[in-house]
Amino acid sequence: MPVESDHFDEGPAGHQGSAAVAAREVIEVLEVLWGQSRDLAPTAPVSTSQLRVLYILADNDGINLRSLGEELGSAPSSVSRMCDRLHALDFIERAPSSASRREVELRLSSKGVRYLRDLRARREASLAEVVAGMTSAEQSAFARGLAGFRSAVLREKGASGSMRGETTGTA
Repeated sequence: MPVESDHFDEGPAGHQGSAAVAAREVIEVLEVLWGQSRDLAPTAPVSTSQLRVLYILADNDGINLRSLGEELGSAPSSVSRMCDRLHALDFIERAPSSASRREVELRLSSKGVRYLRDLRARREASLAEVVAGMTSAEQSAFARGLAGFRSAVLREKGASGSMRGETTGTA
């Protein structure tokens, strides 16, 4: 699956289209990489949707169920069931809110923090192997491009919350 595009000389609109195609191609390669390396970076015992919850909690310590549901774009009952399962795994903690007796605050447990740290380390190690095959100039350009892409996503989303929770679907 080629990631390089030779269509970057078509003016501003061509650059945007080519960059979007390149981003899509990279995402597809990453999906294949994750699929091939499930042994290196399995997400079990959590589903992809539950992993999104853990990412959101990592970025928003003490978030309540309503706000979590808004981040996920999910119904309160679905969010509550997902949190029940994560609580049963001892990945999250629930505590009464200091702001309202009717609300519950959610946090990652120490086990949840360790799980995310270990998953991220395995994924980074897998990616580091690929990046090691790039030249220094390619690595620098890649890092700058990814940082710019992330900034653009945050600007588009208004930096109102966790970028991970704002995605659509279950990916």
